[in-house]
Amino acid sequence: MARPDKAAAVAELTELFRGSSAAVLTEYRGLTVAQLKQLRKALGAEAQYAVAKNTLAAIAAREAGLESFAEQLSGPSAIAFVSGDPVTAAKGLRDFAKANPALVVKAGVLDGKEITPAEITALADLESREVLLAKAAGAMKAKLFQAAYVFTAPASQAVRTIEALREKQAAA
Repeated sequence: MARPDKAAAVAELTELFRGSSAAVLTEYRGLTVAQLKQLRKALGAEAQYAVAKNTLAAIAAREAGLESFAEQLSGPSAIAFVSGDPVTAAKGLRDFAKANPALVVKAGVLDGKEITPAEITALADLESREVLLAKAAGAMKAKLFQAAYVFTAPASQAVRTIEALREKQAAA
């Protein structure tokens, strides 16, 4: 009777692993239910924080092709599945872990590649996608203005030189 339930749980976890742009494995030992609720809010709307049995999560991770992720599953584990911007979720985890040291980030996966807790922290230190795109657009706009100035500078200098010559001829 428990077999179909476990198979369904493994299938659901496998689908979450495959459908997520990132997944972060955490240990939540010592956190209350209220704190876990706060953590879910801190992760944002594009992340799902799921507490799963280690054996079922390990099977799902292996089926999704994440062998080393499966080896990290020990103790009370929960996984943050991120479907949107992984930077937002990483910031939520980092900020929550600062306020609640009981939360321990153990490992992660970003676009199918394993990442360490230090890399997750570095990801959290990045600015959001929108800010990075705005900075890139600003830099490109500045370069376009510089190019336009370079192209118009010789013409405006020639006009000033001709006007100076005209004024000199008129004065003579």
